[in-house]
Amino acid sequence: MSVEYVCLEVMFYFATSLTAKIQGMKNAVPKNDKKRRKQLADEVAKLEAELEEKHKEELKEMKEASPEQNKTDSIADGVANLDLEGAEQQIQHPRISKAQKRREKKAALEKEREERIAEAEIENLTGARHLESQKLASLLAARHLEIKQIPSDGHCMYRAIEDQLKDRQNSWTVATLRNQTAKYMQSHFDDFLPFLTNPSTGDMYSREEFEKYCDDIANTAAWGGQLELRALSHILQTPIEVVQMDSPPIIVGEEYSDKPIILVYMRHAYGLGEHYNSVKLLTDTATENSS
Repeated sequence: MSVEYVCLEVMFYFATSLTAKIQGMKNAVPKNDKKRRKQLADEVAKLEAELEEKHKEELKEMKEASPEQNKTDSIADGVANLDLEGAEQQIQHPRISKAQKRREKKAALEKEREERIAEAEIENLTGARHLESQKLASLLAARHLEIKQIPSDGHCMYRAIEDQLKDRQNSWTVATLRNQTAKYMQSHFDDFLPFLTNPSTGDMYSREEFEKYCDDIANTAAWGGQLELRALSHILQTPIEVVQMDSPPIIVGEEYSDKPIILVYMRHAYGLGEHYNSVKLLTDTATENSS
């Protein structure tokens, strides 16, 4: 409660009390007693003068106390507002730990990944990947073969050849196939350089660019293509046949008489695009032959 309010209350109390006292004094003196009524008038004037003086003192004290009180009230109100704002901030913005933030971020990323997978699966039911898989399955089934899935990790062409070589008792690994391909191309520089051009300028590779290309074959997950297949067919002295959806099979190394290594080229297999798979005997055919 402010000082101003208290002072006003006190002044009102004294004024009310004095009025009641004066009225009581008037009622106590008979109207025909002139001497007593004159004394009453003097006493009333004195009381009113005392009340007026008291009012002046109260007002003076109120004015002197008011600035300090206002300052105190302002500080108190400010503190109360700060406390209220702090409480609201704690309610509206609770502090989240770093671990909780990491968990929430991980959950959001996982949810996003699952949504993308679900969308891709729906699209694949009628999309290019589904149609390509159906067409390739039909082409291979006519030869009693089916697709054998190979991981899409940049090494798919070499992994598919590695898989085919296992049936021929050849234990060459992906690393061996890559190293041998790079060495063969480096030693037959003139046979491969004309087919390599800088994608930015369209100019034929320089010798330095060609060496970098071969180094990537041996030491990175660089994708392989027709040039690498040709090098491998010479290294293995074996034909390599690539089955694809929209064109007749491509065969490199036709000059060799061994049974071809068969790869499946898929243009729409993954979001990254081109991909190679291996093949195996069709399951039904294998079952019939073993019975």
